Amino acid sequence: MRHLARRRRVAIFAAATLAVGGVTLPAGAAQAAPACDVVYATNDWSTGFTANVTIKNLGDPITGWTLTFAFPGNQRVTQGWSAQWSQTGNQVTARNESWNGNLGTGASTNIGFNGSYTGTNAKPTSFAVNGVTCGGAPQQPPTVALSVPAGPFEAPADVPLSATASDPDGTISKVEFYRNGLLVNTDTAAPYGYTLEDLPAGAYTVQAKAYDNANLSATAEKSFTVTAATGPTLIATPSAVTVAEGGSSTVNLKLSAAPAATVPVSLARTGDADITVSPATVSLTPSNWSTGVSVTVAAAEDTDTTSDTATVTASATGYAPLAITATEVDNDTPGGDNVYTRRFLDQYAKIKNSGYFSPEGVPYHSVETLIVEAPDHGHETTSEAFSFWLWLEAQYGRVTQNWAPFNNAWTVMEKYIIPSHADQPTAGAAGTPQYAAEHDLPSQYPSALEPSVPVGQDPLRSELQSTYGTGDIYGMHWLLDVDNTYGFGRCGDKTTRPAYINTFQRGTQESVWETVPQPSCDTFTAGGQYGYLDLFIKESAAPAKQWKYTNAPDADARAVQAAYWALTWAKAQGKQADVAATVAKAAKMGDYLRYAMFDKYFKKIGNCVGASTCPAGSGKDSAHYLLSWYYAWGGAYETNQNWSWRIGSSHNHFGYQNPFAAWALTSTPELKPQSPTAVADWTKSFERQLEFYTWLQSAEGGIAGGATNSWGGNYGQPPAGTSTFYGMYYDVDPVYNDPPSNQWFGMQAWSMQRIAELYLQTGNTKAKALLDKWVPWAIANTTVGTNWSIPSDMRWTGQPTTWNPSNPQPNTDLHVEVTVKGQDVGVAAAYARTLIAYAAKSGNVAAKTTAKGLLDALYGVSDAKGVSTTEKRGDYRRFDDTYDAASGQGLYVPPGWTGKMPNGDAIAAGKSFADIRSFYKNDPDWPKVQAYLDGGPEPSFNYHRFWAQADVAMAYADYGNLFPNG
Repeated sequence: MRHLARRRRVAIFAAATLAVGGVTLPAGAAQAAPACDVVYATNDWSTGFTANVTIKNLGDPITGWTLTFAFPGNQRVTQGWSAQWSQTGNQVTARNESWNGNLGTGASTNIGFNGSYTGTNAKPTSFAVNGVTCGGAPQQPPTVALSVPAGPFEAPADVPLSATASDPDGTISKVEFYRNGLLVNTDTAAPYGYTLEDLPAGAYTVQAKAYDNANLSATAEKSFTVTAATGPTLIATPSAVTVAEGGSSTVNLKLSAAPAATVPVSLARTGDADITVSPATVSLTPSNWSTGVSVTVAAAEDTDTTSDTATVTASATGYAPLAITATEVDNDTPGGDNVYTRRFLDQYAKIKNSGYFSPEGVPYHSVETLIVEAPDHGHETTSEAFSFWLWLEAQYGRVTQNWAPFNNAWTVMEKYIIPSHADQPTAGAAGTPQYAAEHDLPSQYPSALEPSVPVGQDPLRSELQSTYGTGDIYGMHWLLDVDNTYGFGRCGDKTTRPAYINTFQRGTQESVWETVPQPSCDTFTAGGQYGYLDLFIKESAAPAKQWKYTNAPDADARAVQAAYWALTWAKAQGKQADVAATVAKAAKMGDYLRYAMFDKYFKKIGNCVGASTCPAGSGKDSAHYLLSWYYAWGGAYETNQNWSWRIGSSHNHFGYQNPFAAWALTSTPELKPQSPTAVADWTKSFERQLEFYTWLQSAEGGIAGGATNSWGGNYGQPPAGTSTFYGMYYDVDPVYNDPPSNQWFGMQAWSMQRIAELYLQTGNTKAKALLDKWVPWAIANTTVGTNWSIPSDMRWTGQPTTWNPSNPQPNTDLHVEVTVKGQDVGVAAAYARTLIAYAAKSGNVAAKTTAKGLLDALYGVSDAKGVSTTEKRGDYRRFDDTYDAASGQGLYVPPGWTGKMPNGDAIAAGKSFADIRSFYKNDPDWPKVQAYLDGGPEPSFNYHRFWAQADVAMAYADYGNLFPNG
């Protein structure tokens, strides 16, 4: 991004009359010596920008102001704040609001707007306030220097960073500190500093980025290495603590091994002066080293409304220093210091300091590496994890009024999981997808391309390219190999990390245990003769090197949902400008998310049977207006070939719907997408999604699977009597069947939470009706207390009544039964959040009581890294499954097809999941799995999934916010 500003200052003496605040004053009146200063600062991206404008009155007091300026190019104001904005041609006018029109001498006001442009976003060269021109020289950027101790550093290392910053023609507004791309602290007052805590062994690059009052910036960078530990260490439990204003918390200090003699440990605090630690020294001895001693961290009562932090550093000769983060929990706002807000901050600190992030600042799917579910390795990540991270940081901004972490989360997301132009170099090239049928079993692949089957017109390509001036898609790919464990790298370079990868490619029966991981950019440097392409698609000619990405629409919609809350909470704090640029990007993401509304091959929606006979669509008649399971796009790797394709998906699962995001994209000016038809599309989608839930609600209250426009993935003929929704066929388990996609209660909790937030914010009657039936059903299958449990697995029978929009009928033939209950902490949190929002709006006592019971149960299974319960993983028997034709299970590789993974693992018929992932056999947890494969008991694990830990934190935050009095 570029950060530019122009600052104009001039003193004008009136000769005859002077217009001030809409009143004409005679020459010589009290305001005859006006002067003004305007700072215009922008954050730019491809075709949009956010402008922050500071108006300073340097003359006599005024009671109203009008700012005018002219754009030098084709810029347009799309939405503004803190002023009444208008534009005619290139002339822009901003008039004060009722609350910011009075400016005394030396007083300032901050206003801003989001804008669009094509080409170059040149800055206005002249500004006037009440007709008085403001003038001066362009603002100069600040300077910054970063200091890091010389080391050496031994894991777990605490590394203090310090920065000095100055500005030649203004002031420093803040200094941000980054660790390998992750924003870790924002300091708004000198001396600027931050201590990196508990760093594991590895290489680190740290940055200090200083901003001045015009939003210009400068960056300083240093690198250092942390080596593996070789001796005993200090241990703090917990490693991060929250302290209520006027209260205290305790931390236990101990050693990892017995010392030969007494070890004096000194404790020092840096940061928030309201936080203190006592005593200043403690002694760890040969008799108390393992039980430890307690120190008290206290917070003084103050009058501010923010939750500030301090670092307590424990130091002892011969031991690496140990840092403990202490966060003051403010009690000057309602609910600011209640127990659930404190639990949120405790959980947030654990997430930020317990191995959930890579050195690049990318959230892992889980702290643990040996875990197999949708991602086939714990240190992969998903767009799902990024969206939960954004949401977590939005909640943190609400509690602390610090929005830098939220903005940084989007920046890291944009850098690593939204493909850049270099990752999709031919995305703007013309091209249409060729049809290939989906099949039931992996053994029916590769699927042949059938160019004779008609495909419809893509109604979004030209509109999006015209709006944003690029053919690039602005959406997240769903899966990253964060540590480059497989070794694909970027486009076959084998080293770049994180690396875009994919797995699922072969029909509804392909479970994770049957996948062959492949690079998203396949340049034939691994796999077989043609990389991995001919495992999935059969072409008449040799396949070309290509890139291809798949978007999970529920994650992008969740990112929009998070941006809405960030905007809402920032507005309440008067900090809208802090998040404006990120919110504008969320609106752009929502524009592209419309690809999820279309049939896979843009065929007409409704009664679409027969690949060759189902008609191709034109315009929007291929839109089902739901959020389908995916959209995807790809193109030629070699730019001289210059072709690309885009597809939607015909399969719609209720669990992926997000009418809250649809509502936000149509009702919130800052989130309205720029494309001409986008708001109309999302308006229709909002209504269609609510109809979809209503159609799928069972007699008991649970929501059934979904519908498809392509039966069997090949536009087949469904069984006679299959119920329909706008001509699409009911599918009890859309998309995948091993295990059934609507067996897991988590889909219920995730999806209904969005319905509950919609009801909370709008009072929508359709949302209320859904919840009024769903909540009692869920509560009836829930137990709180010591032996708490929630629904886990469900079984469905019957089907819904064919949908009649004008006269919906009850689903007396659609039923659900809870077959298994469990203690999934992430699902419990999402479920509690649903109940919290519903209870806050409806006053339902049972919902509030159950939610509180679940939150207290979750807190009861807290550990050093978050919350967890023990999980038995009997499915890990499938690590060594080879393909069995009778059952259809096991890793299928076509006979005669051979290739190699980047590490040399052979890919061939007869191989297993573990055979092509031999790295697992070096995992610290592998012996438990091997013992199981050798006939031992089911292995047990305590997992810490990022999304689950984030949802737990946000459940605490929701309750503290909506029920501040408990």
